[in-house]
Order: sequence, then structure tokens, then C-alpha cells
Amino acid sequence: MTQLENEIAALKTEVVNMWILVQSQLNKAKQSMLLYDKDLAREVIMKEKRVNAYELKIDRDCENIFALYCPVAVDLRFLLAVLKINNNLERIGDIAEGIAKYVIESAANFDTILLETTQVLRMYQDAVNILMDTRVAFENEDTNLARSIFKRDEVLDNINRDANANIAALVKQDMNVIGEALYILSIIRKLERVGDQSKNIAEEIIFYVEAKVLKHQEEAK
Repeated sequence: MTQLENEIAALKTEVVNMWILVQSQLNKAKQSMLLYDKDLAREVIMKEKRVNAYELKIDRDCENIFALYCPVAVDLRFLLAVLKINNNLERIGDIAEGIAKYVIESAANFDTILLETTQVLRMYQDAVNILMDTRVAFENEDTNLARSIFKRDEVLDNINRDANANIAALVKQDMNVIGEALYILSIIRKLERVGDQSKNIAEEIIFYVEAKVLKHQEEAK
């Protein structure tokens, strides 16, 4: 392997490690929500600093490779994609931190029936699975798997679209759940953004593997 190939391989490993950390953050935020575990939520908030540190290091490593090796073709596309994927992952880390903060702020445990009725549990699991599959697509350069993310993100969009009506109906039945309901609505909004970030990542994977730019394609049509 050339020195550039070694640098690219090391960078890819670094991105995957950040990905795994962000997945863990999202899963722990979910557990803290289900168990009303404020200590676990605080752990998520504390570890957000590690996510930020990863982002800064990956950015610096990309800049160094640009400066030292002047990459072209697929190596150039890979580095450009990593810069954007890195930013998307950091934002998902922020989302996990935000959900953990809701758990700490909430005065009571989230009602199980409320969680199920709003479909937030299904949405959360789908969001986690989508994020995991984007990582697999990145590691294996699997553009078919990356493309599957677009359709799966629509499920999150639909739950988010119906959230206002579902929450309003629940509050009409019982005004005592309004506090919890508003937190759940906020969590749904954040999970919808996890889907958006994952979709952006999928686009970047297709860009660097196939040299195809998908961003804004639908709007152009």
C-alpha cells in the first residue's frame, strides 16, 4: 500500500469509530428515555465532548491529507464525502444529547401507552437501524444499501407528519399528559432529523463510490 492508501484506510477506521460512538449515544439516550434513567442521560451528555473531539480530529486529518498528497479521483471524492459525513454524525450526536436533556428535564417517567400510541418507539428503533445500515454501507461501499435508506426515511417522515394530530388527540383525552406529550413531540422532531442526516450520509456514500451527485436531484425534477 502507498502512504496515501494507508492514510485513507486509517481515516476510514477513525470515521467508523466515531460512527459506533454516535450509535451508542443514540441507543443510550433511548434507554434513558425508556427507563427514566437520568444518570444514563447525564452519561450521554458528558460523552458528547468525545463526539465533538472526533469531529475536529477527522476534519484536521482530512486537511492534512489534502495538503500532503493532493488526492484525485476516488480518493478525492472519499475525502470530500468524509468531511460531510463527519458533520452529519456530529449533528446526530447533538440529537442524542438533546434527547438525554429532555429525560433530565422531565418531571416524570414517560408513560408507556403514550410512547406506543405516538409511535415514537418504532420511530426510534427505525432511526437507530437506519444509522447502523449507513455505517455498513460506508464500510462495504454498498451503494444498494445506501439507496435503501431513502425509502426507509419516509417512514420517519410519516410518523413526524402525523405527530401533531396524535399528540393533540392524546392531550384532549387527558390534559395531565401535556408535559410528557410535548417532550415526546420534541423527541419525534429530533428523530426525524436523524433520518435526514442519515439520508445525507447515504448520498455521500453514493457520491464517492459511483461519482454520482444525488443532492437536490428531486427538487430539480
